[in-house]
Amino acid sequence: MMKHSLAVLIGGIFLMSCARAEHDKATETAPAIAVTTITIAPAPLASTFDAGGAVRARTVAVLSSRIVSPIAEIMVKPGDRVRRGQALVRLDARQLDSATYSAEATAASALQAARSAEAEEAAAQAALALAKVTHGRIAGLRERNSATEAELDAAVAGLRAAEARLDAARALGVLVRNIALHDRQPVYSHVEWARQVEPALVGLKPDQADRLNDDRVGRALDRLFDADRAALMTELVLRTLREFQVDVDQLHNDSTTLTLTGDYREADGTDQRGKPTLQVTYGHNKDHRPDLKQLLFVLTVSADGAVPVHYRAMDGNTNDSVTHIDTWEALCRLARRPDFLYVADCKLCSKASLEHIAKRGGRFITVLPRNRREDRWFRQFVQVNEPPWEEAVRRPNPRRRGGPEDVWKVVEAGIPSKEGYRIVWVWNSLMALDDDEGRQARIEKAWLGIERLETKLRGKRCRLRLREKVEEAAAKILKDARADRWVRVEITERLEPVFRQEKRGHPGPKTKYLRKERLRFSVAARVKDDVIAADARTDGMFPLISNCRDLSLQQILEAYKFQPKLEKRHEQLKSVQDLAPVWLKNVARIEALLFLYFVALLVHALLERELRHGMAREKIESLPLYPEQRDCRAPSTERILDLFAPLQRHRLRQRDLLVQVFEPELGKLHQEVLALMGIPVSAFRLRP
Repeated sequence: MMKHSLAVLIGGIFLMSCARAEHDKATETAPAIAVTTITIAPAPLASTFDAGGAVRARTVAVLSSRIVSPIAEIMVKPGDRVRRGQALVRLDARQLDSATYSAEATAASALQAARSAEAEEAAAQAALALAKVTHGRIAGLRERNSATEAELDAAVAGLRAAEARLDAARALGVLVRNIALHDRQPVYSHVEWARQVEPALVGLKPDQADRLNDDRVGRALDRLFDADRAALMTELVLRTLREFQVDVDQLHNDSTTLTLTGDYREADGTDQRGKPTLQVTYGHNKDHRPDLKQLLFVLTVSADGAVPVHYRAMDGNTNDSVTHIDTWEALCRLARRPDFLYVADCKLCSKASLEHIAKRGGRFITVLPRNRREDRWFRQFVQVNEPPWEEAVRRPNPRRRGGPEDVWKVVEAGIPSKEGYRIVWVWNSLMALDDDEGRQARIEKAWLGIERLETKLRGKRCRLRLREKVEEAAAKILKDARADRWVRVEITERLEPVFRQEKRGHPGPKTKYLRKERLRFSVAARVKDDVIAADARTDGMFPLISNCRDLSLQQILEAYKFQPKLEKRHEQLKSVQDLAPVWLKNVARIEALLFLYFVALLVHALLERELRHGMAREKIESLPLYPEQRDCRAPSTERILDLFAPLQRHRLRQRDLLVQVFEPELGKLHQEVLALMGIPVSAFRLRP
């Protein structure tokens, strides 16, 4: 072993010595390299240095205006130093001033109309008093034969005219109170209803309830139709916003159909007494009654308590998409500015409406329709990609205790709309479950329908003997189930032998039979698994479109989530206030009645808002307003009125002499509700 190591060591030394010899030989033969040497010493440095470049600010601020208006003057130059609060640009305010003047003129007109109405009522009171005095004087003179029969008839007619003039406002007051108390009755039964309530609480005197017949109420509705209802609504809403400090920074709009029972041939839109009327006709019925005629009712509410601020009644066949521009302009005059947030359903998403609002400084949020190219692009995108969802809201299941959580996620689409607006996609866990369950239910319904068709085709007396008829029957089943997207039908043919007697008569041993073949069909349902899987990836998703660059994704979602509360107002209008049936044939009176329903709906919203604000102020989570004194976290006007409905005021009379008045006894809960709404108990117990 030692010998081998020594041999390896000697071999390595030999190789190293050979390599060094080769290196020394190469060094001796290589030429010398020329080198320049310098001496390092201090020297003066030049004071200037020239170079090309661009100067940029460390921070950049993008200037934008909340309104769209031409620039009249730029008050700074590039490079100027500016301070906080300094004016940089002056806009041309002539268009805005014109809009302001128009809004002020509208408000002034509404105020003048209200003052005129008050003056008219005062004049009616004076005329009634004068008519009573005149009638009494003429009647006395007639008893002494100092006046003629014609003079007495004229005095009686004047008294009746004065009473009718005064009762128009009172009749409408009774009618709107009847609607607000959700005790809607036909017009002809208002006399009985008015006799049962406290006269002073409905604006009547004790002897005026008997005069509230259907003819007088109808004439009162005619006078309301002839009046300037738009000015009355503006004055009423402006006073409501001012008195109750309702915020109008965010407004929600939606429409519903008012389904009418009857022919309404005369409601064809012709003028009555010089004013246009509505056309009661067929249209897209949202109550799923295409067999009945209808009107369109467009309602706008504030996000502050869902308080109604505007309504429009339109022809029954009006498309929702054409209503938004006029509605938005009316809201601008009402709010006296255009930069409020306008939220509506997908009918707002038309080029004309969005461009009209955006160019005038408005802000909007709406749903992108399913037929838009941007919707198809994103749904195809999520088939192979996972969007970067941001969780916006997570809360317990609002439908059932212990159910799956209610989770909301948002993401902004990478590509804006073709108009340049933001597209925000929303995903909700409960909506995804609903989509999945709804799709499965439709598939099952279609499957059962195809099985019934197959049973029918196997019958001996089946009349579907042509393939075209079988295809039509199968297609109808899929269409009725709304499952033609996920289910297809396979139709197979077969020849079935049929034997018939050669001749008529009873069959016997020698009877001959003829063999024929008959074409029979079989159907089978097949599920489109690829389409179902693709749709399942987009369950619970819907897109929002907005021009609000200053709002976050969560703020846009929260703004739109208030929209279902507006739909509650529609439900309240139809079910709680019982708008339909209207029990009226004259379309002019129906229009006047809709105005009164708007007033009643406004009263309901204010009662709810005041009570809920009071509960929030006093940190009260719930009140025992449900039956069996169950807790109610969000009291509605219906629950409030049901609480006070059993209360009564009794009068003890001996013959015609009033002996004693028994005031209603308010319980602890009654007093608490009145205190939360800011209504003193003395006002409720006020004697007539």
